[in-house]
Amino acid sequence: MDYQVIIPAAGSGKRMGAGHNKLFLKLGKRPIILHTMDVFTADPNCRKVILVIQHNDEEYFKEILEDVDHSPKIQLVYGGNERQDSVYNGLKAAYADGIILVHDGARPFIRLKTISQLVRSAVESGAAIAAVPVKDTIKKAVGHEVVETVERSSLWQVQTPQAFRFSVLLNAHEQARNECFLGTDEASLVERTSHTVKIVESDYDNIKLTTPEDLYFAEAIMEKRKRFG
Repeated sequence: MDYQVIIPAAGSGKRMGAGHNKLFLKLGKRPIILHTMDVFTADPNCRKVILVIQHNDEEYFKEILEDVDHSPKIQLVYGGNERQDSVYNGLKAAYADGIILVHDGARPFIRLKTISQLVRSAVESGAAIAAVPVKDTIKKAVGHEVVETVERSSLWQVQTPQAFRFSVLLNAHEQARNECFLGTDEASLVERTSHTVKIVESDYDNIKLTTPEDLYFAEAIMEKRKRFG
C-alpha cells in the first residue's frame, strides 16, 4: 500500500552537544539522516519523502542527497518555529490523499516490516503509532518524592513512525493551530479530535538519537544488524 512520509530534520540537537544539526553526525561513514531515509527511499510503496529542514542547512542537505538513490521522490521543505509547525509545513507540501507517515530524522533503525504494519493499520483505522511495551518500573514523583508506582502493564513507549489518513492528520493540525495547542507528537493532536489511535508493536532497536551516549547504542545496533540482520 502506498504512503508518503514527512521527516522533520530542522532541529538543533542541543542535547547532543554537536554544535550543529545532529543529523549530520556520522554513523559508520554516513550521516545519521541518510541511514534514516534509506528504508523510505528504497521502498517502492513510498510515493514521496518530505524532508523538513532549516534554511541554514539547505546547501548541506542538497550536497549529501546528491548520491542518494531514488532522490527524485525527495522534497525539501523549510521548517517552522516548533516541530509541530514543521510537520504542518510538510503536510502542505504533501499529496492531499492516502496515508502519510511522520518519522523522526534521528531514528535511523526503523524496519520496513513496522512501516508496512503501520500503513495497513492506518488504512483500516485512520491513525496508528509505533510503540514498545514499557520495561522498567515507573514512578510518579513530585519534588523528587515518589507519590505513586504506576501500573506498567498498560503503558507503551511511543516511537515513530506515526501513520494517518491524510485528512485525519490535516484536520488535527488545523484544529490545534486554531486553538493554539502545542502537542508532544502527532498522535496527541489526533487524540484531541476524539479519533481512535491504534498501536503497532515495534522493536527496541528503533531508538531516537538524542544524547552523545545514544551514539554508542547506535553503533552497537549497526554491528548487531551486520551480524544477524
